[in-house]
Amino acid sequence: MENFKRLLALEDSRLAWILRLGLQGLQVQLEQALQSENSDLGTIICQELIEELDSLLSSKNLGKNSYSGDKINYPEHNPNDNLNEINISDINEINHPDTIVYSVSTWEDALEPIIENTKKETIDKFQLQNIIEALQTDKELSQYIGEYKFHSSSDEELWNEIQRLLLRIPEKQAQIWRDRTLKLAAELGAIADHKVYKQLPFNRCEIMYPGLIGTINSTGLCLSDRIPISSQLVTENTPEELKFLAGVVSTCIKFIHIDTSLHHALKSVDRFGVRSLNSDSERSKYATALLERFHRVQITTNQVTTNQITTNQADPIAALRARLDLDEAIHSLVYLPPCDRYSWWGKLQQESRRTLDIAIERVRNTGNQIQIRPLWGTYADIYAYSKDDLLLDVGGIPGEVSACLRVYAKINDEVLPGRVLFRSS
Repeated sequence: MENFKRLLALEDSRLAWILRLGLQGLQVQLEQALQSENSDLGTIICQELIEELDSLLSSKNLGKNSYSGDKINYPEHNPNDNLNEINISDINEINHPDTIVYSVSTWEDALEPIIENTKKETIDKFQLQNIIEALQTDKELSQYIGEYKFHSSSDEELWNEIQRLLLRIPEKQAQIWRDRTLKLAAELGAIADHKVYKQLPFNRCEIMYPGLIGTINSTGLCLSDRIPISSQLVTENTPEELKFLAGVVSTCIKFIHIDTSLHHALKSVDRFGVRSLNSDSERSKYATALLERFHRVQITTNQVTTNQITTNQADPIAALRARLDLDEAIHSLVYLPPCDRYSWWGKLQQESRRTLDIAIERVRNTGNQIQIRPLWGTYADIYAYSKDDLLLDVGGIPGEVSACLRVYAKINDEVLPGRVLFRSS
């Protein structure tokens, strides 16, 4: 373990940071495996190994391992993506000296609300009040966040609320504001902490935003492919093309529990409006529909990829329909005003929509005719391609589409209308 200690002791090292994430991910996997493998011959040795890892990661002799870069680029990741955020629903929170790890154990867990501390203290003025005032007085931001009201009860919570808010605005502006918030926090004696992160299971690694240490202590947030996504979403047989979607689904479910500003416009749950996800019942209905649609995608994709088309047990059109339904559920998770298309949230949704291309190509390869059209631009130009659209009076450009909830599709002679949110003229 000597070389492990030597590398972990290096400060501001990207490699040290990656090693720490990897070891923490291994530790979590072993802990989870022990819960179901109590009769295994290696149980005792595994327990000892976990203790060694815990000792190694918590050693006071180790450096901060504070990789100071704003993100980690992997080959499959677009290096221009500076913002990303993710996680799951109700969770088992595993506290380590330097990291908080989130993981889901069952489908039922995924639908349970996160239990937060209900003893809120009234604070007349936050230390980070200067950041709140700066955000609220920026008129340009109002088109993206509306008349946002902060609800945190401490500066620690407020830091995360501010950073989550920045995920809704255009990426370039978000980065400018993130740098500005760090500068304003530094004036109060709170500096960026690149050591402690909440790691959110995903299929890639990336720092979303750092935490704070000093006069204010708050945890940062990062994506990690070293923390396993719930086995109820990803198994050994899950195709690579679905692992990213599994991460997106777990992200959506996580955020409906931690961000009170989220709404949904999923027609199968409620076709007549945009509903707040503040209530347990509304969260449960949306999460159930999302999980059911992902499960349907798993079934139809597995049938197609296992070459069962010749036995009539698989239908690439059915697989595409399932993907369209899941895409609609993901895009129906919205804020009011809707996020900018080039914000972190907008880019994540666009990335998930691009996965439709694989299913579309399979349909074409079997001799079918197909047209797919995302609906954007002036509402007058696209309304003939949509149905059950919803009118908004906030955000966006009057008369234009604010969010494309479902793409328009035509498969052979069958038309599947799209669905949008649009701003009133």
